[in-house]
Amino acid sequence: MRIMMTEPAKELPKRRFALEEKDLAVEANENNKIAEDKENRFLKKLQQDATSDIKHLPTEKVLERLPNPTGYRILVLPFKGQGKTKGGVLLTDQHIEERGYTTVTALVLKMGDDCYDKDRFPNGPWCKKGDWIIFGRYAGSRFGIDGGEVRILNDDEIIAVVKDPEDILQYK
Repeated sequence: MRIMMTEPAKELPKRRFALEEKDLAVEANENNKIAEDKENRFLKKLQQDATSDIKHLPTEKVLERLPNPTGYRILVLPFKGQGKTKGGVLLTDQHIEERGYTTVTALVLKMGDDCYDKDRFPNGPWCKKGDWIIFGRYAGSRFGIDGGEVRILNDDEIIAVVKDPEDILQYK
């Protein structure tokens, strides 16, 4: 019987593994930044689409003309959604309008001076201007503007903040 002696396995330096891990971490960071930038561009487009229905003035002028919420109130623009389904079926204006009345997602346009004060909300604000939020179906006061409706909610009526209002399904 013949016994073969093999050379001990060569160990790779630990430094090489550390460098590879660092390279992978840098690459992951870059990929996260790219994905974040893409998501931010998408959300900015959604916000622009949400305010573009008000046609007679530029967006900056529209926001100036909307009422300023007082105290702890928040002015929001309910999300109407797309004019067609994922399958490509075009929706009627009446259907889109009805869906707007039953929506529970909205874009925060303005906030009152006393929103999320330190006494009532010691952990900080639940949302900020430009966020997409979820609120109760019958929450707030509704009123019409040129191009749709807006609502004024109390700061404690915000249920959640979402990244994409398309993720939330609307029910009648």
